[in-house]
Amino acid sequence: MTRHFIRAKRPCADGYRWYLRRQEGASNYQALLDDLVREGRVEDACWMLDQFGPTNDVLEVDHLEADALVFAGSVRCRGHADVEGVLRTGRSLSVLGGLRVGGALRVGEDLRVAGAVRCEGSARLHGDARVGWSLTVAQRLQCTGSLRVGGELDCGAAAHVGGHCRVTQDLRVVGDLGCDGGIKVGGHLQTDAAVQAARGVWVTGDVDCKGHLQVGWGVRAGGHIHAGGAIRAGESLWAGETIAAGEAYGVYAGLVVPLPDWPHSAQVCAREQPARLLSGCWTDGQGNTP
Repeated sequence: MTRHFIRAKRPCADGYRWYLRRQEGASNYQALLDDLVREGRVEDACWMLDQFGPTNDVLEVDHLEADALVFAGSVRCRGHADVEGVLRTGRSLSVLGGLRVGGALRVGEDLRVAGAVRCEGSARLHGDARVGWSLTVAQRLQCTGSLRVGGELDCGAAAHVGGHCRVTQDLRVVGDLGCDGGIKVGGHLQTDAAVQAARGVWVTGDVDCKGHLQVGWGVRAGGHIHAGGAIRAGESLWAGETIAAGEAYGVYAGLVVPLPDWPHSAQVCAREQPARLLSGCWTDGQGNTP
């Protein structure tokens, strides 16, 4: 990696002066990232990774403790990992213990953690994510692939999952929850804003969202389904307790189902008929989900 090559990427003036002071005609890519992080220039290291992309290098460690880490390849940790600041990988991240990140978490490909994950910043995962225990993210969560969590999922801002989302226990999101696949929750689903899923939502407990609930397929909940806005389902709505939209909002089922198919594909079933049921076929099933 030469001066001319770096200059062609138009780095900031301060960062380029820092590079010139190193007095090296050519530099090893990862060594340069390490030097930037060591001198507290983590944002510059992330900029370089954005510009020059990932490598096929693999970092294998028994335990990981660092102020910050920017690695262009994959990181494999056989124990616990604890990073005070930013943790970023160009490719995958695998941790056989627990993972704590004090800053932002950025993973270029898949994330695999056998224990719990606690991120005190935002998390952006460019691949599938599998977490054996709980997942806690203080800020925004973005996962471009599917997400599976063995415990609870807590997110302090909005969350978006590009594939399916499966959480064994409770799922709590402070902002909007978006999912390009289906959502399956073994406990309760609670958001302080809207929920939007391209496919179905299946929750063992209650569904509570303070915004609109919009689902491409159907919604099934062992408890109630309550929203602060409208409830819109492409197919059926089933609840073990009550179904309730926000004041002055309606409940809509069967939005993608032809009218002749409503009796079996656009059912609305709960302990009592919802107020303002504007679409769908009410079924008096005492809230027993199939």
